[in-house]
Amino acid sequence: MNPDDVRRLAASFPEVTEGAHSGHPDFRVGGRIFATLWVEEARVVLRLSPADQAAWIAAEPELFEPLDGAWGRRGWTSLSLWEAGAETVTAVLLAAWRGVVPQVYDRI
Repeated sequence: MNPDDVRRLAASFPEVTEGAHSGHPDFRVGGRIFATLWVEEARVVLRLSPADQAAWIAAEPELFEPLDGAWGRRGWTSLSLWEAGAETVTAVLLAAWRGVVPQVYDRI
């Protein structure tokens, strides 16, 4: 997959808006970021639960990597798009989106 594919996919989820974070496109629900796209590096950084992060890294360690420091310990995970298949990207992007949606609706 490539960054344009990720952009289209993320935008297709309900209530997603595209913004920018540190100069990179990001995807949000109710103002909460669930993914940030690093176009030049062909990677996406995803907000996962620590348990989901561990499962994805165990399943495909060549694709997934936790961010350094506290961000990574909180579940923020980098996914290389060069070798990732559509099924993997779709599933993990959906997991990140689902992780943010309850937080948004709990505030209402």
